[in-house]
Amino acid sequence: MTDVLRRGRASLAFGFFAQGVAFALLVTRIPAIQDRYGVSDALLPVFLAAVPILAGVGSVVSERLVRRVRPSRLLRWSQPVVLLALLGVGAGDRVAVLAVALAVFGLAVGALDASMNMLGVSLQRAYGRSIMLGFHAAYSLGGILGASLAWAGAHWDLALWVSYLPVVVLLLPAALVGSRWYVDGDREGAEGPSTGAGTSTGGVGAGVGFKVLLPLCLVMTFAYIGDSTVSNWSAKYLQDVLGSSEQLATVPYNVYMVTTLVGRALGDFGVRRFGAVAVVRGGAVVAAGGFAVVASAPGAWVGMLGFTLLGLGLCVLVPQTFAAAGRLAAEKDGRPGASDAAVARLNVFNYVGFLIGSPLVGALGDAWSYRGAMLVPMVLVLVTVVYARSFEGRPDRYGGGHERPRTADVGRGSNGL
Repeated sequence: MTDVLRRGRASLAFGFFAQGVAFALLVTRIPAIQDRYGVSDALLPVFLAAVPILAGVGSVVSERLVRRVRPSRLLRWSQPVVLLALLGVGAGDRVAVLAVALAVFGLAVGALDASMNMLGVSLQRAYGRSIMLGFHAAYSLGGILGASLAWAGAHWDLALWVSYLPVVVLLLPAALVGSRWYVDGDREGAEGPSTGAGTSTGGVGAGVGFKVLLPLCLVMTFAYIGDSTVSNWSAKYLQDVLGSSEQLATVPYNVYMVTTLVGRALGDFGVRRFGAVAVVRGGAVVAAGGFAVVASAPGAWVGMLGFTLLGLGLCVLVPQTFAAAGRLAAEKDGRPGASDAAVARLNVFNYVGFLIGSPLVGALGDAWSYRGAMLVPMVLVLVTVVYARSFEGRPDRYGGGHERPRTADVGRGSNGL
């Protein structure tokens, strides 16, 4: 283990953290954004849907870009764009400005999410043990901080740009400085240090077809259907179905975020001790149980217990799905950076699940009942158990399909350190 790897891990964790802060500041201030720009209720869903759609486009474009430039370069410059676009959302005064800012935000988020997870997968392979959940724990921590800052801004009735500017001023230079120590684990040694111009990898990941990734794509979609259900419907469900107060209805999502952080912080130890298959199966069963508790809850406090279980169960699925995609790609295509295209393709289904989840539950709730609607994501998440074998790695090759790289092969950062 070298200092370069440790710095690479710390700097990438900060990148995940910064993204968690930025995304939470956007989504938790949607009512304020709507009021600032005078966006009608009919037009708001169009704006909200555009962000994940464009993020999917950004992820697809990233798959092409990483054939020419390293993921560390893509992450280094997409993160500042995300932060500046967030500030643009808060500082504009016309709907056209909002549309442009959200479009830039969506495209950059797609590239950012894809490149962050590419680096996380390759760095985990360099470490030779599970560290992927820790990166997503940093994202959850950032989300909690961002939501708290958004609450403070709403509580003190601060203008959006006043809430966003200090965050951007602090995070943007810190992210740029930290990006100097990003490590492209798969490509170090095979291609030499990054020069900034990028190096062609000859169609990296071309041997990994959609059929191979299909089980993982489904797991990713189902996980985000579950996550978006909690994000968009927990407060309404607790208040309208379980009869809670308005104040209590705000608690489930916060509890969900905290338990997600705890589960991810401890999840890597579980993977090392019991293996990825057992952790994924356990997470799917716990999440399904959480939905069952929510659907059958007689009151608000039992409902919150269900949302707590959901946080503990769902939190492990996404990081392990990215890690499994990297492993499958490396097994199919041994070239440096082979997992990058697979991660970019898989990342698209993050946004597919996000787009499907909220409308699906809402339509079922209106046409049938919200209790019954909670059973649908329960069944989808439980299907993950069927695909758990896709997360299995060879006993002597942890999580990546390759033997642990020699220290010399991963001892140079993305900037040639």
